[in-house]
Amino acid sequence: MLKPHRLGVPLLMIAAWLSLPGHGGAQSPGLSPGRLTCEYLKDPAVIDVPYPRLSWINTASAGARGQAQTAYQIQVATSERKLLKGDADLWDSARVSSDQSVRVRYAGKALASRQDCWWRVRVWDRQGQASVWSAPARWSMGLLDASEWRADWIGAPWQGEEPLPDPPRRRSQSEAVRQHAPREMPPPAPLLRKTFLLDEDIVSARAYVTGLGFFELYVNGEKVGDDVLVPNLTLFGKRPGLGNNMIALPDDFREYRVMYLAFDLTDLLSRGENVVGAILGNGFYNAPSRWTESYGTPRFLAQIHLTYADGTEELVLSDESWKAGKSPIVMDLIYDGEDYDARLEQPGWSAPGFDDSEWEPVALREAPEGRMKAHMSPTDKVMESLEPVSIERLDDGRYKVDFGEEISGWLRLSELQGDAGHRIDITYVSESHVGDNSYTLKGEGLE
Repeated sequence: MLKPHRLGVPLLMIAAWLSLPGHGGAQSPGLSPGRLTCEYLKDPAVIDVPYPRLSWINTASAGARGQAQTAYQIQVATSERKLLKGDADLWDSARVSSDQSVRVRYAGKALASRQDCWWRVRVWDRQGQASVWSAPARWSMGLLDASEWRADWIGAPWQGEEPLPDPPRRRSQSEAVRQHAPREMPPPAPLLRKTFLLDEDIVSARAYVTGLGFFELYVNGEKVGDDVLVPNLTLFGKRPGLGNNMIALPDDFREYRVMYLAFDLTDLLSRGENVVGAILGNGFYNAPSRWTESYGTPRFLAQIHLTYADGTEELVLSDESWKAGKSPIVMDLIYDGEDYDARLEQPGWSAPGFDDSEWEPVALREAPEGRMKAHMSPTDKVMESLEPVSIERLDDGRYKVDFGEEISGWLRLSELQGDAGHRIDITYVSESHVGDNSYTLKGEGLE
């Protein structure tokens, strides 16, 4: 029979409790820092905060209970090699007694434009045991001063500065078809391209680029990055008629911004002829509707910094030397949809060797009013592709395709075959109209 403790708790139960992990009987397994972020982003390609905030998440070892961080140490270096050697030439916080692991402000040397920063962290647990160093993380600085922008804003010569007019109510494609009435059409989405030569190998190439309303960047025939619908929507500048729309709103915001992105092009460039190109969409920058007022026609800005082995640098800039052509995207409006005519495709338009002799010189465009700001919010990406759960042929020859769930996305067609000029119209089933798509076949086998 167990002899009761004077407090009424059996001695056997006390012994068992003391042997539990995290209750002092055995040495604590400790903590491991991971999931490092800078300004809430994992390894951001561009930030323009002079003293960014660093965060991490601590994970206790298996079986540990009640663990807590009691101190941390952050190291930041100009290269991964230096960081791993312990040469924190930008900042070494040393041991800081604190449980803070979120938004720890960088407090090292002043950071310069276009600087790469590598960092790691280790923490101390509640028993005072230090963890191993985290895996290295990084961030890259953008252009910190407006005077560093040397590139020009450019656009299609067949468009002017003024946006499409804002009618009281624009008809959608399906409405226009039903009413047998043509709708006002924007010009085709512009293709822009620039050819340049590299006589030597480069050690790095970094592009700082944006396009309004949306853009896609291409280098030597390949789309750069997996972002879509960039940059994110911002207040690009003042709109004098904003208060005249259905939603009256004073145009007196604290700040107007234009977001730019950064891309590493090092592995996409080589000796000899290289091509950088872009497709421009109207996006929310040129979005006539009863809800918004447009800012202007599509425009593009690119500044590519090339660095050679000897440390010298060269710039490739958007300027009047670029050329413009018309894409097969014959209509794109954020509320009305997109029409694509495959007969107008220009294969190889963003690759070396393409004949652009019939293309026109670009036109210079006015800079948006908004301040240039690094794109420090997550970009849109394709996260999933869904297969149809059912395809039903209707009596009128149309098809109803059900994907089984509501999405924000678009339809992908493959292995189409038909006569040149045959048009496929796509209407999305939605509570409110979100725009239609169409695809016109070029009639050259599978498309």
